[in-house]
Amino acid sequence: MTAPRFFALVPAAGIGERSGAGMPKQYVEIAGRPMLAHTLAALAAVPRIAQTLVVLSPADDRFEGALPGCTAWVARVGGASRADSVLGGLADLRSRGATDGDWVLVHDAARCLLRPEWVDALIDACQDDDVGGLLAQPIADTLKAGGADGRVTATVDRRDKWAAQTPQMFRLGLAEKALAAMGAAATDEASAVEALGLTPRLVRASMANFKVTWPEDFELAERWLHQVGPSSR
Repeated sequence: MTAPRFFALVPAAGIGERSGAGMPKQYVEIAGRPMLAHTLAALAAVPRIAQTLVVLSPADDRFEGALPGCTAWVARVGGASRADSVLGGLADLRSRGATDGDWVLVHDAARCLLRPEWVDALIDACQDDDVGGLLAQPIADTLKAGGADGRVTATVDRRDKWAAQTPQMFRLGLAEKALAAMGAAATDEASAVEALGLTPRLVRASMANFKVTWPEDFELAERWLHQVGPSSR
């Protein structure tokens, strides 16, 4: 029996409207390189990942110019939702020989502070798991529920709450089945897998693995990269 392989899949078909960057945020330069370049370099530094697939919008005309010499696979099959883009990427992996039993680690392009050791920890924790799992961080802040009037409606018990991160690691066949069933309502792969009645494993990561979303996040990511330097890339 052939051992399952590990593939990374990076959906990068969005336009980053919340970032205020005036362009798809994955191409905004942080510490002298496009955000997406930092993300792909971290994944490339994980020896167990056989290959990384980047899912772009069919209209993307920036990738090759922004990341010359990139050795990742590219598929311009991105859709209107994250689920559509990931499903398109999974189909592309199948066309390249990936099978139901292979592991796929789906990672947000905008989590550009990813460290290879966090990916290795996820693989170590999940490679023998029946379901799979995801990087996550226990919630430290007090959580408030808010109403339409901008006022607090309740304080939410945080004791069992985690902030989901990526990569999220599931078998190709399971991820495909889960996302096809849940469709655009799936905000991440884990939620789709949960909807099938399964319980993904939580693997603790770092708060530094945040998703660059808002304008101020770019400055924070820049400072972090200058402070800690690149990972083994």
